[in-house]
Amino acid sequence: MTKTLPVRPEHLPVTPVPPIPKVDESKPDVASVQYSAYRTGLSNHRTGLSEHRTSLSEYRTDLSTERTEMSMRRTGLSFQRTRMSADRTLMSVIRTSLSLISFGFTIFQVFEKLRDAGTIAHAAAPRNFGVTLVLLGIVMLVLGIVYHVQFMLGLRHERAAMKAEGLIHGESIFPPSMTLITAVILLAIGIVAIFSMLFQAG
Repeated sequence: MTKTLPVRPEHLPVTPVPPIPKVDESKPDVASVQYSAYRTGLSNHRTGLSEHRTSLSEYRTDLSTERTEMSMRRTGLSFQRTRMSADRTLMSVIRTSLSLISFGFTIFQVFEKLRDAGTIAHAAAPRNFGVTLVLLGIVMLVLGIVYHVQFMLGLRHERAAMKAEGLIHGESIFPPSMTLITAVILLAIGIVAIFSMLFQAG
């Protein structure tokens, strides 16, 4: 729905103040009428200026309302930007955790295969290092998921409170976080990997 912007009142033409009439002091009745007409002209002049000031004041009020409306919409959109920023932060955690889990699992498997093939006699140290990397990746991912969930719950609560108070427009919804779903799936894969490494499960 397109809103019409308020129209600014036109500029008043420059009208000089009516000059003071020259009266014949010997005729007080005529002078009184002339002065009365002069005061009436001044009053009309002031009334015109007052009406113009009222129109300008209404125009400023309409502009202020329009700016308030735009500010409310910008604030509402800023919640969406904050949500996407939280998703990007969780993506960074996912990338780091994925690197740790994959490197740790690869190191563990390589030295396990070398030991089984008889190439090396002992592989406890590198195997433990691989397990440590996988555990570190899992712990980091768990902390990232917990922080993301807590932050998003707080953000939703703040948004709902501001919407209830009429401070923002909360018409757009928060879609399901695909990043959070990916993080949970990766966490399950990491748990399966560490279980396989510790208990030699296939």
